[in-house]
Amino acid sequence: MKFILQTLALIILLGVGVGWTVSVPQIDDGVTLAGLTPDIRRGEQVFLASGCSSCHAKPGSDDKLTLAGGYRITSPFGTFISPNISQHPEAGIGGWSLPDFATAVRLGVSPEGAHYFPAFPYASYNRMTDQDVTDLFGYMQSLPVDGTPSAAHEVGFPFSIRRAVGVWKARYMTDAWVVADAATPELERGRYLVEALGHCAECHTPRDVIGGLDRTAWMTGGPNPSGDGRIPNIHPSALGWSADEITDYLDSGFTPEFDVAGGSMKAVVENYAQLPASDRAAVAAYLVSLP
Repeated sequence: MKFILQTLALIILLGVGVGWTVSVPQIDDGVTLAGLTPDIRRGEQVFLASGCSSCHAKPGSDDKLTLAGGYRITSPFGTFISPNISQHPEAGIGGWSLPDFATAVRLGVSPEGAHYFPAFPYASYNRMTDQDVTDLFGYMQSLPVDGTPSAAHEVGFPFSIRRAVGVWKARYMTDAWVVADAATPELERGRYLVEALGHCAECHTPRDVIGGLDRTAWMTGGPNPSGDGRIPNIHPSALGWSADEITDYLDSGFTPEFDVAGGSMKAVVENYAQLPASDRAAVAAYLVSLP
């Protein structure tokens, strides 16, 4: 019995040691960002495609450029509240460097070295290019400053353990594309918009019990994390829309059945309607090409 207990204790210690090792926050050292010049006009397009204002603008406000936070994201793990990401030096991210920003957006780690919860869709943003990160950061530096303090997340134990998020990342974080082969430049652009900037799968792909995306059911919808209804299945086998119909929907918000985009999709359409028509067509081409 003593030997069995000692063995179990050793296994537990080894498990804790492995978990502690794999959960170490990763930092972007900025080497690949050095020398890049931000293009503010392109940064605005990255901002729109990424939906930054959809979560970080003041809830209920028509002002989509004052990123004071406060949007509530309800999930089975608790309620996450989007932070202030305006250029305020204390309340927001005004004191961040470009590597700080890249570390947050692509690796989900704060400048203080703490894991962000994956309600922040860095698991998709981690495929963003260096230039797009640079352009986005440059554009956001031009936006209004707001001193509203960020609210604390309403997440209970054990989901509140930040270091445990590192284990989640080790299991689910990857920069590999779901659609490995993009046969044309249009499909490559569509893949980038859907799988990276637009983070469409974060809503439209079902998750397992600990919140990881089920890539075998890519874009097939699933229960709304808030518990209110379901997120639509937009896989071509179920959606049944043509590429032109998807393109028109992303521009006007009207479905082929003359229904209108609602909920969080309304903000997506408002953003994508401001992008070049070629981007909307690229998203449509990607979606109808899914195997």
